[in-house]
Amino acid sequence: MRTLLLIACSLLAAFGCQAQNPAATVVYQNGDYGYACFRIPALVRAADGSLLAFAEARRDGTADRGDIDLVVRRSADEGRTWGEMTVVWDDAGNTCGNPAPVLVRETGRIVLLACWNSGPDHERDIEAGKAANTRRVFSLHSDDHGVTWSEPVEITSAVKRPEWTWYATGPCHAIQKTRGPHKGRLVVPANHKWVTPEGRIASNSHLLYSDDRGATWQIGAVSQPGGNESSVTELSNGDLMLNMRHYDRGDSLRFCAVSRDGGATWSRTWEESLLVEPRCQGSILNYAPQGGKSSRTLLFSNPRSLKRENMSIGVSRDNGRTWSRFVTVFKGRAAYSDLVCLPDGSVGILYENGDPGGKEELYRRISFETVSPVRLFD
Repeated sequence: MRTLLLIACSLLAAFGCQAQNPAATVVYQNGDYGYACFRIPALVRAADGSLLAFAEARRDGTADRGDIDLVVRRSADEGRTWGEMTVVWDDAGNTCGNPAPVLVRETGRIVLLACWNSGPDHERDIEAGKAANTRRVFSLHSDDHGVTWSEPVEITSAVKRPEWTWYATGPCHAIQKTRGPHKGRLVVPANHKWVTPEGRIASNSHLLYSDDRGATWQIGAVSQPGGNESSVTELSNGDLMLNMRHYDRGDSLRFCAVSRDGGATWSRTWEESLLVEPRCQGSILNYAPQGGKSSRTLLFSNPRSLKRENMSIGVSRDNGRTWSRFVTVFKGRAAYSDLVCLPDGSVGILYENGDPGGKEELYRRISFETVSPVRLFD
């Protein structure tokens, strides 16, 4: 059955490789603003209703290293149009990225965690602890709904253990808990790598949390080895679910964990075979369109295929125990994504997509699309 499902997903994507989705709005296009490529989308809704679409603006190509700036564009009309791009963080020829934004409901402040590394350093050397520098973690914020941003403040010593080498926040939105335990806590998904005593590179996902609205941070639950890029959501009972890219397995499934104590420890972990993927980032979201307390309905976006194609949204009506429906957003080539609830019950999705061809064509643009509740649930 599982083999048939994977084949069906691959065929679904193969028969619809259009270059661009006519229902979507292009937010970032390669070549815009003097950047060769835009990658790693993250999406958050500000207190004034504006949508903020973050991305890594890569100066010289698609590579994950080099001169990379963290940028944002804002929309005041639910994603139909987008304002000019703002550079949130630029550190000369170094790498600034992995955006993980969250709205603090009590103040309207947007807190943004992100990562830095020296531009010339390769990820493989940072993983092995052989690079000239290492990955470092920073916090920024905006008090005017994403129009202007604070200077980055380093928080590495609080959120990264000495033995961890590579490190990444998100990439995707973070959350603020709406229910107890620890109602109001900010929770950020992250991952790290380390070198085992046998000399192997191991990967774990983990959580960061703040109980003072982002002023200070600490490390929460750490997954068993295998977790990688991750996304967190709150369940209807206040538990947290972390949904992770599986680092060690090559058979296209996700890795999940649930915390019952606000993200301090895991109560259980499992491999989720219903969420098919080609080892890629994904985004999980609690469906609460009016911004209220968390519900039993979860949404999950990723390329539902054996290749980076067929961007889809999965629907669970029982806190992620089962996934009963999958809606294709874009049949062509696609990769990373993020989700946001809109007031009318629709869902916004910000996702990488491109054209048939090589790696350069895959990461051609980042687009935004609104998916109606009728399309999702009927």
